[in-house]
Amino acid sequence: MSTSEPQPKKKLIEPRTLKGFRDFLPEAMIPRERLIDRVTKVYRSYGFCPIDTPVLEYLEILMGKGSDETDKQLYRFQDPGGREVAMRFDLTVPFARFSAQHIGELGTPFKRYHLAKVWRGENTQAGRYREFMQCDFDTIGTTSVMSDVETALVINDVLERVDLRSEDSFTKFTIHMNSRKILNGALDKIGLADKAVPVLRALDKLAKAGVDAVVDEMAQTADASEEQARMILDVASAEGSNGEILQRLEQLLEGNELGLVGVAELRQILEFTKAAGVPAERFVIDVSIARGLDYYTGTIFETFLNEFPQLGSVCSGGRYDNLAELYTKQKLPGIGASLGLDRLFAGLEELNMIERTSSTVDVFIPLFDAGLSVKYCEIASQLRKRGVGVELYPEPKKLGQQLKYADKKGFKFAIIVGLDEVERNVASLKDLRSGGSQEVSLDPDALVNVIAAALS
Repeated sequence: MSTSEPQPKKKLIEPRTLKGFRDFLPEAMIPRERLIDRVTKVYRSYGFCPIDTPVLEYLEILMGKGSDETDKQLYRFQDPGGREVAMRFDLTVPFARFSAQHIGELGTPFKRYHLAKVWRGENTQAGRYREFMQCDFDTIGTTSVMSDVETALVINDVLERVDLRSEDSFTKFTIHMNSRKILNGALDKIGLADKAVPVLRALDKLAKAGVDAVVDEMAQTADASEEQARMILDVASAEGSNGEILQRLEQLLEGNELGLVGVAELRQILEFTKAAGVPAERFVIDVSIARGLDYYTGTIFETFLNEFPQLGSVCSGGRYDNLAELYTKQKLPGIGASLGLDRLFAGLEELNMIERTSSTVDVFIPLFDAGLSVKYCEIASQLRKRGVGVELYPEPKKLGQQLKYADKKGFKFAIIVGLDEVERNVASLKDLRSGGSQEVSLDPDALVNVIAAALS
């Protein structure tokens, strides 16, 4: 008789996620998908087409295209073939590479949208993660201000659709606009045109760091005198109505063609968006915004939730007319914006604008009588064919237990059918939101009509 040695206990691996990375449970994922669906519908309504690009790019494609900070945040490594690669930190730089590679078959102007994850190894905070999703749309191949106008309109339409509690428009947001042409024109006028990158990076920190800190940074990184720094801040701090700000900028930029073109373009955007029916107060000229990425050349946008401005911009972007020249000799000017889905979602949660549910359907059918399983399958199938989502419980547990499950998942209705109901061709339709119930016909079309009326 042989004896075996006792087996050592298997050491369990602790289930955990990396800092800045998250799992999404159904309660979070369902409204995220609903938001993605609404955003996609807006993009498609303007003629933007979907594309996708690889998560990994050659390091040289991504390095040096954003800022020194984004270079430091890159997830970069050497692949098994010895190639230096990195994970995309945004969707715009890969799109510039994509355009240079495929524009011959795509033609111009080309309008794309791309919803995908990006990665930045930055410090995590509220609404900011190391893995996050961007929802980009861009037009490439034209310098027409009409594309700038359309970008503004798409941002507006997307933010109007983000209230996930209802189909009603959400109007409590403001789109801040500026132009790099204005800022670059101002720098040219005061003799700092060759220091645009460090000056604008410093200016982009104005809201958080304050005037004195920005002046000090401009002196340290751009060798700007205090007078020069104060002059650019004078331009950036122009206040008043949109009309008053533009008029003030025309005075400050008198004689500088580039700056005045930027002013004229902002005026056109305001004119066209007003004609499109967007409330005038929705757009605010804000000369202090510079956008931290180096590739912007013209109009720039940042969008804030009025009731949660400290969250930061939830949809940002602008014109980048020279980015593709890094990959091709063909001139491929572009403009677009990116909705920060995760940051926006954090804001919507804070503002109680997300309807919580763990179910993707509204209707639940409990297995009230195991002998009627075939009938329940028939009812569920008939409703699905008519566009009503249904979940059928798989086990014949007590009705109270099944309804407790339904309540936890967030179903809106339960269709309860017993032998007596089958014989009379009726069902008990229970409203799980109010607790009320009514007897309805089991005829599929009649049942669909009753459910649709109750949902409305």
